[in-house]
Amino acid sequence: MTDATATPTPTKSLTTSDAHMKKRNAAEKRFKAYGIAAIGAGLFFLVVLLASILTNGLTAFQQTFIEVPVYLDPAKLDKKGNRDPEEMAKVSTFGYAPLLQDGIFAQVEQKGIETPLAKSKDMKALISASAAAQVRDRVLANPDLVGQTVNVRFLASSRVDGYLKDRVTRESVARDKNIDAEHLDLVDALRAEGMVEKRFNWDFITGADASESRPEQAGIGVSMIGSFFMMLVVLFLALPIGVAASIYLEEFAPQNRFTDLIEVNISNLAAVPSIVFGILGLAVFIQFMHLPQSAPIVGGLVLTLMTLPTIIISTRASLKSVPPSIRDAALGLGASKTQSVFHHVLPLAMPGILTGTIIGLAQALGETAPLLLIGMVGYIATNVPDGIAAGFLDPNSAMPAQIYEWAKRADPAYYERAWGGIIILLLFLFAMNAIAIILRRRFERRW
Repeated sequence: MTDATATPTPTKSLTTSDAHMKKRNAAEKRFKAYGIAAIGAGLFFLVVLLASILTNGLTAFQQTFIEVPVYLDPAKLDKKGNRDPEEMAKVSTFGYAPLLQDGIFAQVEQKGIETPLAKSKDMKALISASAAAQVRDRVLANPDLVGQTVNVRFLASSRVDGYLKDRVTRESVARDKNIDAEHLDLVDALRAEGMVEKRFNWDFITGADASESRPEQAGIGVSMIGSFFMMLVVLFLALPIGVAASIYLEEFAPQNRFTDLIEVNISNLAAVPSIVFGILGLAVFIQFMHLPQSAPIVGGLVLTLMTLPTIIISTRASLKSVPPSIRDAALGLGASKTQSVFHHVLPLAMPGILTGTIIGLAQALGETAPLLLIGMVGYIATNVPDGIAAGFLDPNSAMPAQIYEWAKRADPAYYERAWGGIIILLLFLFAMNAIAIILRRRFERRW
């Protein structure tokens, strides 16, 4: 019997790629390429979105003003000559409007500007419908101005403002009954003389909404106050209720069918469309409890119901992220269950709780659908609340509802303001998310 010499099986080197390995490497490269392409597409659409918002909305922060000397004729404003504000208040804005028209026409004649517009009433198309009320308020605040010629800066009409912002063209005014090409020629001449110019429009940020005929006067300031009071209601109701419910469900509640049912329903409520909460708020808070319609307190209660599931889910996730060893160590040193939760677990979970709460508030801040059902979109917010109680109980609007209202109005000037309102709303959302990141890093503890 002879020993057979076994021929060793040749092995491949690990550094040599075979066909299977090349296929796997190619698949991995394709997957990386897909990921890079997806990120690139997302960034591209984000840039397009931000560019569209800025392009369409930044012009809302500028407004066209006309500044001319105006003679405050006492024969029209104070016929008795007593300079009594109560008597002068009987003169409506219709008595002030011709004075503004006369002021512009006098400057046209004085500057020697050639125009086919031969009467002072032809200047009406250049002036905002709100300008007369602004001059009237100024005169009533200082009756001694009557009889003097004073420099008055007032808003130009929306068509003039649109012309200087390239929103209104000479071709489009051919079909416009409010202004014509002769007025645009006059605007160019007045602008060359320094009487018509664009300025930063603080009233858009601090002012109130206006009617359909005065888009140049509309502002989002009062709606910002309405959103502020709504967020106060959401914060002081949703945060304690949501955190308390999360602590009980996660740390103290027994595991049975009842608590399982509660957890399932909380998860389902987080996925319910927001307009359903609006219907619920309409039925419960307005029709049953008879709370004032369009009031921030009603909007805050509706948004609280919508935000609670988000806060509860995020808070429970933060509590679960705390290692069980923290609880066991506290209990082993003699702490009670309540002490271990509130003295050790809750402080460690606080960054996630605060982050979830602020994200929930940011989500509520941008909601429009629930506010449609309680009437906040149909109310024109024209006055600042007189006090804290009025801020909660008086009818008002909110930023997303105001943006929706502007977007559906016919005048293109309101469309511009809708984009400007989106910019302000995004700034608020960015600020709230920045606060969430700062708080998370400030209170975060590593173990």
